[in-house]
Formats: sequence, C-alpha cells, structure tokens
Amino acid sequence: MPKIRGVLARLNALVPRPNVKTGAGCWVDPRAKFLGGAIELGDKVTIFRGAEILGPVSIGTETFLNRDAYVRPNVTIGKKVDIGAFCKFITDDHEPGTPERRAGKPIKKAITIGDGAWIGAAVTVIGGVNIGPGATIGAGSVVVSDVPAHETWAGVPAKRISKNT
Repeated sequence: MPKIRGVLARLNALVPRPNVKTGAGCWVDPRAKFLGGAIELGDKVTIFRGAEILGPVSIGTETFLNRDAYVRPNVTIGKKVDIGAFCKFITDDHEPGTPERRAGKPIKKAITIGDGAWIGAAVTVIGGVNIGPGATIGAGSVVVSDVPAHETWAGVPAKRISKNT
C-alpha cells in the first residue's frame, strides 16, 4: 500500500487544479474531482478516490474524506473532521414552485461541519444544516436539522441518540 500511495502522490502533483488552494502535507488521490469555484484545503488534508467537490468549499487542517465523498458548493468543513465513504453534502434546493412545476428557483443553502466531528459512512447532510464541533453522525443517516456540539445523532431523519463525553 505505501508503494501505491507514493505513485499516486507523484501523479497528484501532475494534476493541474487552478481553483484549489492546497495546504502543506495534503494527500489527494488524483482521481478526485475539483470543480467550480474556489476550494481551500488546510494542511494535512486527505481525500480518497472518487471524491467530487464543487466550490466554493473550505476544508480544515487534518480533515479526512473517505472515498466517493460528494460535496456541493457553500460547504465549510472544520479541522480534524473524519468523513466516511459515500457521504453527500447537498446544498442545492429550490424555492417552492407552482402546481405545474413544484421545484421553483434553484438556491444553495450552506452547510457547516464543526471541528472534530465524525460523519459515518453514507451519511447525507441537507443544505442549511450546521453540525457542531465534536458531534458524531451514525452511518446511513440523513441530517435535516442542526446537530449540537458533542452529541451523537443517527437515523432517517437523524435524531439525538446520546451526548458525547
């Protein structure tokens, strides 16, 4: 595995990403896609294969995104956040439309993930949600409302399970 990571790291240096500002010591799989507006990666960010990030997005120092993370515009992810495989951060929404077409004018609602949070595999976070520092979100959950700091939430829709210590 270290040999493969070394090869991928060298390939990573060859991939032009004019919209991405990368901090020191980052490791980004060359198969990750960066699209749209400005994307800022703090120091020592790790992003695995298949990730697709559409800026503007900010990702804090020492944050880890597992494979196939999907991040839409206006997402802010704090420091030392761990994001499981197949997570989705969906900021796209619509104003209510007419009976002929219920999805009206497109809008984007920001998402904020606090420092030290842990987002389990296959979690979906809907726009307008803030996840507090140190929070834990159980695998497969759909987060549609704010999660306070240092709480564990899970389910569809996600609900409070416990207080983290």
